[in-house]
Amino acid sequence: MKTIGTLTLLAATLVTPAMLRAQENPVPTTAVISVDTKRDAPVDTNAITLDVNGKKTAIEAVQPIKSQQLEVAILIDDGLRSSFGIQLEDMSKFLLSLPPDTKVMVGYMSNGTVRAASGFITDKEALAKQIRLPFSSPGISASPYFCLSDFVKHWPSNARAARVVLMISNGVDPYNGSVSPLNQNSPYVQQAQEDALRAGVTVYALYYGDAGMRGMAANFSGQSYLQQVASATGGESLYNGTITPPSLRPYLDRFAGYLKESYFLTFNAAQGHEKNGNVLRLKVKTQQSGAKVRAPDTVRVGNDN
Repeated sequence: MKTIGTLTLLAATLVTPAMLRAQENPVPTTAVISVDTKRDAPVDTNAITLDVNGKKTAIEAVQPIKSQQLEVAILIDDGLRSSFGIQLEDMSKFLLSLPPDTKVMVGYMSNGTVRAASGFITDKEALAKQIRLPFSSPGISASPYFCLSDFVKHWPSNARAARVVLMISNGVDPYNGSVSPLNQNSPYVQQAQEDALRAGVTVYALYYGDAGMRGMAANFSGQSYLQQVASATGGESLYNGTITPPSLRPYLDRFAGYLKESYFLTFNAAQGHEKNGNVLRLKVKTQQSGAKVRAPDTVRVGNDN
């Protein structure tokens, strides 16, 4: 019995210093969240609560994201139907309506990557001129999720900013085979989601019909995938309907509103999460009546991408 007691005491002695070091060396970590309130009521940041890896965690700060702290990438699938031409004016107006100091880029998803005329710039008139008709070639993107993964892994900026993607696509993953509701677990969609979370990118999605796959099954499949990635990263799928939206303007306006309602949520993460690749599971809520919070499922300790 004496030996067991000695071993127990020794184990406690070995574990306690590591635990103390984790507590004494907190790592400031930030998540980008957005908050909706009814009738544009002021956001009560004191009502926001945070769980990290299932444990209640103190929030150090909830600060509105300033327009100059945003980097917004508009990614358009080059396989969209030619009817996207009727949306070009609204797309241009949307770009011109963004704050002058917000950095934006426009890219087209093609052959598993994103092609853009420029990186992130503040010249909205130049960006509006970059909006063009998609090639409308079925499957030209290869898979929009290949494009998203490649883009976020090579985000064309080293700035510490709130990274946001607006992805305009039919959302179908042709590499996952059937678009049947019974076949909705795509490893490629999952990988894109994980890559976006690792890079600290919030994904918003806007469904638009493709020149190739059509029909209710493809519509359901694509929108389901878009919703999956958006929800996991703290964004939202802006359109849920059975047909291609006749006008994108209401959804673009909604997206612009979400950008204005975004916040940096900062907390202190304990060191010692190496076994999980420094990945923290988050659950952000608010006790404010009529308010809704969107937040990423995970962040990396210290936001080490």
